Amino acid sequence: MTHTKTILSGIQPSGQLHIGNYFGAMRQHIAMQQSGDAFYFIANYHSLTSVRDADVLRQNTLDVVLDYLALGLDPAQCTLYLQSDLPQTTELAWILGTVTPVSSMEKGVSYKDKIANGLSPNIGLFTYPILQAADILIVHADLVPVGEDQKQNIEIARDLSQRLNHYYGDGLLRQPEESILKSVAVVPGTDGRKMSKSYGNTIPIFARGKELKKRVMSIETDSTPLESPKDPKTCNVFALIRLFAAEEKREEIAAKYREGGYGYGHAKKELLGMMTEYFAPAAERRDELAKDLDYVRDILREGAKKAQERAESVMEPVRSATGLIRTSMQNTNQSLL
Repeated sequence: MTHTKTILSGIQPSGQLHIGNYFGAMRQHIAMQQSGDAFYFIANYHSLTSVRDADVLRQNTLDVVLDYLALGLDPAQCTLYLQSDLPQTTELAWILGTVTPVSSMEKGVSYKDKIANGLSPNIGLFTYPILQAADILIVHADLVPVGEDQKQNIEIARDLSQRLNHYYGDGLLRQPEESILKSVAVVPGTDGRKMSKSYGNTIPIFARGKELKKRVMSIETDSTPLESPKDPKTCNVFALIRLFAAEEKREEIAAKYREGGYGYGHAKKELLGMMTEYFAPAAERRDELAKDLDYVRDILREGAKKAQERAESVMEPVRSATGLIRTSMQNTNQSLL
């Protein structure tokens, strides 16, 4: 009998999702939901390392759920749930922490990058890879789609799985493999750097009207006069146009750049129209979903139920193997002696 691979990915509700998120990961997550038994979660525990406002976290969490559903995540084809609905995750994270060498965390590239980008150092941020490993291992994930910058964390998850199996018995936890997302070229933000919430240079996926226009018009460009030829390859605006335009349209606009008489303002207006048209169907779906939050909550409840069943099937053998006793559990075969 062929084993159906379990796919697992999560995203933090630490702010509005932007087009860098969409082209970098979300679009591929949605495409992968048909490739196996797909589990997608909203990583609200992880967001506590940077979000300190309860109302903001609740709203961000709902917004991310709405965004994913509007963009095509189908609860009939995958399992969508909140990280906080799986207490088994933090339970496993603690157990994994007891077999994790401090040196493994000290070598964490992701931690160093986040501190360099201004995040406040805290233990949650430092041990982030342990919780991420628990996210992966608690559902017996086989495949984890990630960007190249997350590859080290998947290696840590494999290492911790091996360590736990070594101490307590082979087969308790599976060995996950990363699936490196074939991202488009780095999506530039409005300041030319990689689009990131940390830099405050994002264009939200569902920005509309005046907000969208303000973001697009704020994209930094050089001072080449309108009448002069321009190089589309070095232009932040054209880098974004490439994401939305078909090949023929891209070539048409690139030719205008090279001919001269085509200003960056013209290009920004083209981009504004393309973005509005591209996300219009999803924006309409999102508006409808926002009017029926009971339906959205039902999706999350059903997802939590399925994820909890999987998580408990993984966690119970781990508890038994490690000697953890739960006296509140009925019909247990564990002995206090």
